[in-house]
Amino acid sequence: MIGYETILGIVLLLALTFYALMGGADFGAGVWHLLARGKTRRNQHQLIGEAIGPIWEANHVWLILVVTILFTAFPPAYAQVSITLHIPLTLLVIGIVLRGSAYAFRHYDVKDDDVHLRWDQIFALSSLISPLLLGIILGSVTAGNFPVKPESFFEGFVAPWIQPFPLVMGVFTLVLFAYLAASYLLLETQDLELQELFRKRAIASVLIAGVLEELVMLLGKTGAPRLWGELTNSLWGGFLQIGMGSLTLVAIALLVTRRYWWARTCAIVQVTITILAWGIAQSPYLVPPYLTIFNASSPEVMLRLIVIALFTGALLLFPSLLYLFKIFKGGTLFGVPKKSDG
Repeated sequence: MIGYETILGIVLLLALTFYALMGGADFGAGVWHLLARGKTRRNQHQLIGEAIGPIWEANHVWLILVVTILFTAFPPAYAQVSITLHIPLTLLVIGIVLRGSAYAFRHYDVKDDDVHLRWDQIFALSSLISPLLLGIILGSVTAGNFPVKPESFFEGFVAPWIQPFPLVMGVFTLVLFAYLAASYLLLETQDLELQELFRKRAIASVLIAGVLEELVMLLGKTGAPRLWGELTNSLWGGFLQIGMGSLTLVAIALLVTRRYWWARTCAIVQVTITILAWGIAQSPYLVPPYLTIFNASSPEVMLRLIVIALFTGALLLFPSLLYLFKIFKGGTLFGVPKKSDG
């Protein structure tokens, strides 16, 4: 019988996957907002705003779920991560708050004044920095290079995340989110010029993400040996690498032939497999090489109550989210782009 620790570990991984697919795409859209140039710049901003506006707040429920489960079900792991990585975590929270605030203020502000431009810049820069920090944090946890008795502030609280592997992991996460966003935005408009623009961006993003994924693997040999070992010395790891390479080629082919719904589906599958493979390779560790889902878990009675609460909450959460997406994304979910006002 599967233990409560394993159930909650699986829920953690699934919640992180949903956050990447939904909230991550919102961050990626902010990156394209920052990089918008040319005569279609205003139309790009309008498209991005209309695409993420109705759902961006709801997408953060998955990150809240991750933090809550980690805090209540695996407190030693929560303490280790939140103490050692308190600098990037604090910057991530500031970035998320600034991004949300700037998005709300820019929406209700006068559209053509200097203040609106500054809100635009804060929104875009926060969208760039936040996924970078999220990837750095995940990379640091993957590496597990947390000193037990650091001799200095730098060794204890800076060195664990200022390493090649976590930094490249951060860039990889940023590009992956940008790829997701470009794939999603293809179905958010019928403007052929905007579709062509985001088609090219999606192709460029998936190519760069593929290169960065290989670089992450290469750096993982010394930076995250457990991840490296699982993905290179196991049969499933070999199949995974072949599969991911094939999916990249399929995604490019779909984008080249302008099959946008299938291209978006392929992007979703790529990101999902990437995160699930990372979780499987990490299992059962939360913070290697010391803390696992077993030795870092709360008492069984607490775990049982958390599982019951999650099941009860899911009965409300999933219908609500489905209803939200049906209202605001009902057409694009099935490959029918919304009409553009631009």
